[in-house]
Amino acid sequence: MIEFQRILCPIDFSDYSRHALDHAATLARWYDSTITVLYVHPIVPIAASAPGAPAFPPLVATDRDRDQLLESMQGFARGASDGGVPMTCEIIEGTAAAVILARAEELPADLIVLGTHGRSGFERLVLGSVTEKVLRKSSCPVLSVPPRVHGVAHRPPLFTRILCAVDFSDCSVSALAYAMSIAQEADAHLTVLHVMEVPLEAEEFLSGDSEALRDYTAGAREARRERLQTIVPDAVRAYCTVETMLAEGKPSREILRVTREQQSDLVVIGIHGRSAADVLFFGSTTQHVVREATCPVLTLRR
Repeated sequence: MIEFQRILCPIDFSDYSRHALDHAATLARWYDSTITVLYVHPIVPIAASAPGAPAFPPLVATDRDRDQLLESMQGFARGASDGGVPMTCEIIEGTAAAVILARAEELPADLIVLGTHGRSGFERLVLGSVTEKVLRKSSCPVLSVPPRVHGVAHRPPLFTRILCAVDFSDCSVSALAYAMSIAQEADAHLTVLHVMEVPLEAEEFLSGDSEALRDYTAGAREARRERLQTIVPDAVRAYCTVETMLAEGKPSREILRVTREQQSDLVVIGIHGRSAADVLFFGSTTQHVVREATCPVLTLRR
């Protein structure tokens, strides 16, 4: 079984990070975990006031600033820690995404829990500048909690309807392993979804022959349906309810549609690494799911 023993939860004292911390605490109760609550204090550079003037050292937090911040963090975390969840509060100066990733490696964290800031205006910029970097570069799973999640139960199981999107790649198989483990722990309903998208090259090549295109899609549909049936071991089916589903269309749109229809509590999806092509995939699928989903999204890069 996969377990989350060390959870890292960065906060910025917003309602978004409050949602994230509540989810982290609920998971910690279920897995008997510890939580490291992290606040990243930015180092503010002070530029020279005139050409040739000496530059001043960056403005850093004083001991008094750190004491006040720590007291605020402890108060912020107190509500979520009710119920005996061990929490440690830390303040580290630096750039948010870099500090979060470095601290996750040092712990080492089994899970990072992040609150996302929504979908519009400045909130998109925030997601792009911090959360997106953490999602793409983290070596451990990341749970993104949207601001629309309300009424978190403070007792397990947290997730009872889980959707795992697979494309049969190594990273999606790893994501499925996590989804199956969580589903078995919580005796949840697990939907394994594969979205079939006819490659543009195939459409162009077969566009003049509708019968050939129908044969191509029918063959691909049958082959992927068979793979879906065998991707979940029988031993897993004995401990949770498993449903496999094949959809056709744009992956992010179909993942979000099934999530809404099934009122999923959790979406699990793999990320294809960090190369240029992978970043493009992240932007076109995973990023859209994280931004648009109304439930937490668990992403895994490896």
